[in-house]
Amino acid sequence: MPTSTPTAKLIVVTALVGLGAGLGGMSLALLLHAIQHVAFGYDLDALTGGESFLSGISATPPLRRFIVLALCGVIAGVGWWCVHRFGKPLVSVREAVDGDDPRMPPGSTIAHALLQIVTVAMGSPLGREVAPREIGSLWACWLAHYAGLTPAQSRIMVACGAGAGLAAVYNVPLGGAVFVLEVLLGTFDGSIVAAAFATSAIGASVAWIGLGDAQQYRLPAFALNPQLIVWALVMGPIFGAAARLFVKLTTAARKNAARGYALPLLSILNFAMIGVLVIYFPQLAGNGKGPAGLSFDDSLSIALAAVLLVLKVTIEVSSLRAGAQGGLLTPGLANGALLAVVLGGVWNGFWPGTPSGAFAVVGAAAFLGAQMQMPLTALVLMIEFTRFSHDFLIPTALAMTGATLAYRALAQARGKEPSAAPEQALRGLSD
Repeated sequence: MPTSTPTAKLIVVTALVGLGAGLGGMSLALLLHAIQHVAFGYDLDALTGGESFLSGISATPPLRRFIVLALCGVIAGVGWWCVHRFGKPLVSVREAVDGDDPRMPPGSTIAHALLQIVTVAMGSPLGREVAPREIGSLWACWLAHYAGLTPAQSRIMVACGAGAGLAAVYNVPLGGAVFVLEVLLGTFDGSIVAAAFATSAIGASVAWIGLGDAQQYRLPAFALNPQLIVWALVMGPIFGAAARLFVKLTTAARKNAARGYALPLLSILNFAMIGVLVIYFPQLAGNGKGPAGLSFDDSLSIALAAVLLVLKVTIEVSSLRAGAQGGLLTPGLANGALLAVVLGGVWNGFWPGTPSGAFAVVGAAAFLGAQMQMPLTALVLMIEFTRFSHDFLIPTALAMTGATLAYRALAQARGKEPSAAPEQALRGLSD
């Protein structure tokens, strides 16, 4: 990190960035849980722990599911129309990190983040991780400006704020730090590594106050076997090709997203359609944590996984096209897990012996790493999300390698480098 500013001041700013991002991420997560519980009427005595969102919405009467999703469309459409119409132009985390004067408009950024949390809580299929990163970066922008840091130091703090926000909301201190280094800054300079790890560790530990030391997914006791290793080698490129297709679809949807008065109309129609689907498939509601968990638990048949995969990709793309905002981290993770259940089920027909959940863990990581073009971050996130055994690093890393190489080969074959990857990672990381 540049040292034209006194070291003591940099240490204080670094600590405050982690503290503020942790409090912001924790508050947004608690708000999301509160809205989920009130909207769908489950487990009203506790905002954390207890009944899962999938269990809660599955027990909710079908008509209530539809009404909540339709209302979500109204809030999304009118809310983002107001942000675009009356707010200052939004500045993404990437733009703030890359800019000469890394500042984000407070009003528009906060409204943008809150809308993401509210709509995801009400069943939007997009992710929740962008909001805490934006709040963490916004706090870091203000703090760096107030402290008189240099532009280079300010950009580092903005990136660290985003990583700390991610670490806080998902309890992934290592993943948040590696995201800063691999995706946002593209460096492993010693002083920057220290800042990234410090802010993410502080952010995650502060969030424990309200969220506890939560683990995102709990896995059965899977054993490594030769079938899984060979499957990872063979299927890795398929996950890369699928991730490339998903990125093309979501990038095109964002590029052509509704604006102006079409935004509220398309948003209402889109979420009403999702509401109808959720009547029959409650697993589709929310960012995808439910289907991912079912995949890891060996709780999905091949047929149901295939149906959920097609429907999930469809509503994720349609929501972006309708003008809704949100990340693609958990949606991508769920898509990879569902695809892995299908491919693993077919594989077991020829070479049986591996639980579908083991395939799902490996496939989810491979798909996410290729989709975001951040293999190291995706691998670390998967470790922290599931806390899988050390042995599973072997098939996961092999599948990740094949997926990433296939993604890049397909991108280059069309005369384009995977240049959308950094922005895809920033928008989609993905939560």
